[in-house]
Formats: sequence, structure tokens, C-alpha cells
Amino acid sequence: MSAPGRVGGVGDLPVAPGPGVPGGLLIPSGELVERFSRSSGPGGQSVNTSDSRVELEYDVSTSAVLTDSQRARAVGTLGSPIVVVASEHRSQHRNRVAARERLAQRLRTALAPPAPPRRATKPTRGSQRRRLEAKKQRGRTKSLRGRVRED
Repeated sequence: MSAPGRVGGVGDLPVAPGPGVPGGLLIPSGELVERFSRSSGPGGQSVNTSDSRVELEYDVSTSAVLTDSQRARAVGTLGSPIVVVASEHRSQHRNRVAARERLAQRLRTALAPPAPPRRATKPTRGSQRRRLEAKKQRGRTKSLRGRVRED
């Protein structure tokens, strides 16, 4: 049998470039822990005999791939370790691929820098004028709804 975390030829986990990860990442298979168990999902006759459910674990706090700022951002967002479970497919291989894609997506999202805070702006002169005109028109409409008095 092969080394732990490296079953069936699936090796390192590439994380595509994105915000916070400009050059992308390559997480070595040694930092990933995979566990297999019986899935409760589809499988027909083989559902009780094959370990098709995949649990993929990645400890962000001890990873050598991430910089200190990336590690702090990922631990703050996702916690550590990150555990991803996939059991939607019948085959173990497809569940492994799905779990790895899900982990890469979660890491890419967690490593993205936060959006800049909203900078408050003043309403434009035209929008202020339109708002006051609408208020005046609404007041005129409501004043015409009163009782009619004979003078």
C-alpha cells in the first residue's frame, strides 16, 4: 500500500491563483490526511461493501506552504484543521476529487483579502432636489384628501 495521504495516484493539491493567492498554491500530499468510510449515499449493491465516503483534512496552522499572513487569515476564517467530506458520488475516486476541489475552493475564498470598507459619500445635489420635490408632491396629494368645507 502507498504512503498515507497518497492513495490511488492522487498527489499534491493545486490551488488556482486568485485574490490573496496571486501565484496559486501547491499543497503537498504529506500535509493532507484522507480517511475513507462507508457512504450513506447511492451505490446499489456495493453500498455496504465499499468505503466510498472521503474525509479530507488539512491543518492550516502547521502548513509550511502558507505565509504567516495567509495562515492567520485562513485560521481566522475557517479555523484549523479544515475538514471536507464528500460522499455524493458512487466511486471513491470521484469523491476524492470532489473533496479536493471543495478544499481548494474554501482555501481560495478564505485567503482572499477582505473587501475595503465602504466610504460614505454625500447625496448628489440632483438627488436631494428630486427627494424634496417628491416629498412636496406627496404632501400636496395628501392635503387634497381632507374633508371639503364650505366657506
